[in-house]
Order: sequence, then structure tokens, then C-alpha cells
Amino acid sequence: MIRLSHVTAGYPEKTVLENLSLELPEQGAVAIMAPSGFGKTTLLRVLAGLLKPLSGEITGLENKKISFLFQEDRLLPWLTAEKNVALVSDRAAAGRWLNEMEIDQGGLLPREMSGGMQRRVALARALAFGGDVLLLDEPFKGLDEGLRERIAMRVRDAFPLTVLSIHDAQEARLMNASILRLDALGKRD
Repeated sequence: MIRLSHVTAGYPEKTVLENLSLELPEQGAVAIMAPSGFGKTTLLRVLAGLLKPLSGEITGLENKKISFLFQEDRLLPWLTAEKNVALVSDRAAAGRWLNEMEIDQGGLLPREMSGGMQRRVALARALAFGGDVLLLDEPFKGLDEGLRERIAMRVRDAFPLTVLSIHDAQEARLMNASILRLDALGKRD
């Protein structure tokens, strides 16, 4: 069990999460939902260890390998799709995950790809990294409904635990995820 106990986190100019306590399972999928500005991305950054809480405690993530799909694709513009994914794995894994994400042109540079293709390459990279926990920040943005369904089917069982930040309950259903309403757990500053 992953536990956040009385976690307060934010940035120098603003506290975003205040006295947040919650539990996440060891396995399955959890969709974090709330309107913009309620701290979904901040919560993912805290879980990833990229943002240290101002107070409180997080337990259950010790010795866990965490893979993170950021809200921005963060592809290296001078590397092809295949090389962007192979940065965290090898060519074979890169090819496999690009294929799973329906990218058959691994030799394209990011500037040669649509926004949806770039998103799928970034997702392939997160999947190729592997690990125990997959954190996804708006994983399906820029994808049409049919593609979103096919991609979700391939992502949902790839990691023991997947935590995703989304705005659409339909995306939670696609991932067979339980929904955690962040706005119901704490106040917005």
C-alpha cells in the first residue's frame, strides 16, 4: 500500500496540496480527477519524487522503479522516435513499444510528427522504461477516440500500478481505473 499522510506540497509562490492523506493500492489503476488547478500534476510529481513535500510523509514507494509520462511530451528534437524511446531501453524494446503505440515510422524526428504521434512516442518511452509504478499525466491528449481505446488497452496492464491524471471519466473506464476525486479530498488555495 502506498500512503500519503498529511502531505503538503507546492511551489515557492503557492501551496497546491494541503494536508492530503490518501492510500493507493499496490496493483491496478487509479485515475486522479479534478478540475484544472487542484494539484493533479503536483501529486504525480510528489509520487515520482520530483517534488519534495513541504510536510507530511509518503510510504510504500521505497525501492520502487517509477516511470513518468509528463504532461509535455519532452521528446529530444534531434533524435528520431526510435532513438527517443531507446534512450531508456534498447532498440528491440523501442521497436516493440512504438509498434504497440501504432507508430510505424520510427525514423521520424519530432518536428515531422503530429501532436498525437509525439504523445504516443512519449508514452512508448515511459512504457519502455519499465518499472513498478507508471505515472501518466494526461496520457491520451491529442488522440482520437478509437486510437485512445486501442492505446489504453495496451497500457492498462503494462505495470503493476498505474496512476493517471485525467479530466474525462471515459478515460478512467478505458483503463479499468478506480477514480480518485482530488477536489473532494482537500481544498484549493
